[in-house]
Amino acid sequence: MESCLSQTRKPDQILVINDGSTDRSGEILAEFGDRIDVLTIPKATGNKSRAQEAGLAYVTGDVFIATDGDTKLNPYFVEAIEKEFEDPTVAAVSGTVKSLPYNWLTACRALEYAISHNLHKLAQSYLNFLFVISGAAGAFRTSLFKEHLTFEHDTLTEDLDFTYKLNRLGFRIAYTRDAISYTQDPAKLGGYINQMRRWYGGGWQNLQKHYAIAGRPVKALELSLIYIEGLIFSVFLFVMPFINLYFELWFWVANIIVNMLVAIWIAFEDKRTDVLWVPLFYPFILHINSWIFLEQGIKEVILGRKNLVWFQPDRVNI
Repeated sequence: MESCLSQTRKPDQILVINDGSTDRSGEILAEFGDRIDVLTIPKATGNKSRAQEAGLAYVTGDVFIATDGDTKLNPYFVEAIEKEFEDPTVAAVSGTVKSLPYNWLTACRALEYAISHNLHKLAQSYLNFLFVISGAAGAFRTSLFKEHLTFEHDTLTEDLDFTYKLNRLGFRIAYTRDAISYTQDPAKLGGYINQMRRWYGGGWQNLQKHYAIAGRPVKALELSLIYIEGLIFSVFLFVMPFINLYFELWFWVANIIVNMLVAIWIAFEDKRTDVLWVPLFYPFILHINSWIFLEQGIKEVILGRKNLVWFQPDRVNI
């Protein structure tokens, strides 16, 4: 709340959805008085999209920003978002997400965010097919959202669902590196695995739900690069040691070198020296990510075991 109230461009409204909290959330929110609006849901919905759906009815602005309770916005966030919406063709905007530092696991996530946002999303924005509007840093035109988007609660990743829908309808989604949110990522391996299962599971769910979008050449190319390359790489990762150990060795040497260059850049840009150790840990994380990607693909696509259980990550005092 303090990061929202400290914006260079003051928000016209700050709406908080207190989704059945059983801790001191309600008490703390009351301390902000009339500076914020609070919608309290007596019993937890158990799903972020249901809480957002309840809150949308109380949004008063022509543009709304969606973020999370475990996230802080940089002081220029609202200003950067407003600048993007000066273009009348923009229907939605995705900002940039960075991980709050805590331990080696959050440092690994910082590396992943740096690659996905500064390389992948930037390239996708030039192709005019942003793959996902970040749930912790997304903004939408309110009237357009209410007219064309609906909360269907049938996937684990509502932000990806909305992005697919906007792309299918031909709306423009902008990306900006200037609107930065700092999020609290899982600091324990179990929480990290659960989060990745939700992300990858939701990814496979949305791919099946919106497969028709692949009928357009640029979008088909991008989706094939994401999913087909993801499948090939994940299988390769586990099969290669049995085929050619020499190639396996040089692959990991190259991987560490590339990640070290990215880590040096992050350390310089974000003043984070903890990421310099990430290249040594990241092969372990890469194996976990690849295994979960394959696991969720088999469960969701081949076995049809659709999972809609929202995992609540363990929280630490960052």
